[in-house]
Amino acid sequence: MMINNANLIKEAKAWIKRKNAPDEIIRVVTDIEQKGAVISYELYTAFDDRPDYLGRILFDAQGYWIYDGEILKIGEQEQLAKFIMNYVKTL
Repeated sequence: MMINNANLIKEAKAWIKRKNAPDEIIRVVTDIEQKGAVISYELYTAFDDRPDYLGRILFDAQGYWIYDGEILKIGEQEQLAKFIMNYVKTL
């Protein structure tokens, strides 16, 4: 799926179902320092005073994505990537 150059305006909150932990709401923030055709989204816990950094998801110009982090499992990464793609399409 193609993202083009559309970004989240500021941030969004995504609910993910976790396999071996309680479901969680994740804060998705567009990285303000974009590098070329790669769009990066930083991932944090949503409602903590000191949010935990969960990694980031990067999308290339063709819409392929990769998770850069160690905390989220593959199914959780896929949920967040799908959320970002669908959220950007509705803006």
